[in-house]
Amino acid sequence: MKFEELPTPTYVVDEGLVEKNLNLLKGVMDRTGCKIILAQKAFSMFHMYPLIREYLSGTTASGLFEAKLGFEEMGKENHVYAPAYRDDEMDEIVEICDHIIFNSFSQLMKYKEKVLQAGKKIGLRINPECSTQEGHAIYDPCSPGSRFGVKSEQFQPEWLEGVTGLHFHTLCQQNADDLATTLDAVVQKFGEWLPQMEWINFGGGHHITREDYDLDLLESSIKRMQNEYNLEVYLEPGEAVALNAGYLITTVLDTTHNGIDIAILDTSASCHMPDVLEMPYRPPLFHSGEAGEKPYLYRLGGQTCMAGDVIGDYSFDQPLKLGDRLVFGDMAIYSMVKNTTFNGMALPSISIKKKNGDCEIVREFGYQDFKMRLS
Repeated sequence: MKFEELPTPTYVVDEGLVEKNLNLLKGVMDRTGCKIILAQKAFSMFHMYPLIREYLSGTTASGLFEAKLGFEEMGKENHVYAPAYRDDEMDEIVEICDHIIFNSFSQLMKYKEKVLQAGKKIGLRINPECSTQEGHAIYDPCSPGSRFGVKSEQFQPEWLEGVTGLHFHTLCQQNADDLATTLDAVVQKFGEWLPQMEWINFGGGHHITREDYDLDLLESSIKRMQNEYNLEVYLEPGEAVALNAGYLITTVLDTTHNGIDIAILDTSASCHMPDVLEMPYRPPLFHSGEAGEKPYLYRLGGQTCMAGDVIGDYSFDQPLKLGDRLVFGDMAIYSMVKNTTFNGMALPSISIKKKNGDCEIVREFGYQDFKMRLS
């Protein structure tokens, strides 16, 4: 099947572009000796896990279901962190995960013996209180009142027995300069306990595969922790694995006018690209421009009854017409993992574009996928 023959809406993940990202990440691992694991919260397309397995060290999860997916489909190192764990899930988590990271000393003391008896590694998430993001408090783990991690003033070193690693996660789509700033804060606030650790996890949010990313600074930051504290270093990016490696193809169903030309698509910001409304985020759209850049301006919206189901205003060289296919870029990450069937919207198919250019649909969804979530 050719790209232009795929039904819409469909997510398409480009195998060649994912492998390009993986090669870059593997280069960081090879040059520094660090371990990079896939954060499944951003990209859980397990059809690609056999490819990812060839390059990365494993997966990290935010709870039992992601942990099971990594265990079953990746089969390498399997890390997990959650703000709190459920009693009825903990036995299975301990059985399938290698590194179990706790958010508080109370959670640590509650489950430490169970984890140690299973011979698994224990980590503690710390909060260095170092915000380096601008304008996105919803994604800032160091924002005031954050529920993530132990602050230095709450630290209880007498309870560290059995803890072999520290974990922090402060970044979101950021460069290595913000990591270096965060590391300074980590050393300042928690440095006295680093010598008794075996490993440190830098968390995610590192846009390592972005064109302007400072790889030299990233690698020097990794080596800093290795050389000064003899620590094994983990990174767990999610976006970087599939950054700019996916598309969402959609079709124009209708055009109307209400002070601005409007195009109704067979996709939805609310259901299929929720970061458009949460961030807010403007997804790239091929062969389009900003308002005023090209002669024909349209507001692109979805089929749902929510007034705010608007993707954005885009300009085009020619008027849009019914049946036109539009292709949004960077749609592999935080799309299929967050989509919903709100308002009875069908989920997009999931397809891959192989390295030879051929496309294959690997999953389709229908009415039963909508109904099975209800009662």
